[in-house]
Amino acid sequence: MIVLVGWIDIDPARRAEVLTASEPLQRGTRDDEPGCLAYVFAADPLREGRIAVHEAWSAPESLQAHFAHANYRGMLELLGSADIRGMDVAKHDVKQSAPVYRPDGVPDATWWG
Repeated sequence: MIVLVGWIDIDPARRAEVLTASEPLQRGTRDDEPGCLAYVFAADPLREGRIAVHEAWSAPESLQAHFAHANYRGMLELLGSADIRGMDVAKHDVKQSAPVYRPDGVPDATWWG
């Protein structure tokens, strides 16, 4: 699994408008692109103008195909129109995964089970 996590800062006056306009692109990516496990661009409640980014893809090939898809191009165009002021988005190759909560409901940072 490949996970992308990060943020994009845009003109704070345009964030709500941009996020609303991005909903069809987010939905289309989730619904129409094979291998998309999560695709979320959402307002950071503590940073004015910041959009939090969370994506998960089943394989590198799925992410690469996304980069050639109209949804990706549309998101780039939309964000680019909103005066990007900074960004930090990184991809992570996930080799191991486990629930945060054990069956007894206790959170656990170790790799149990």
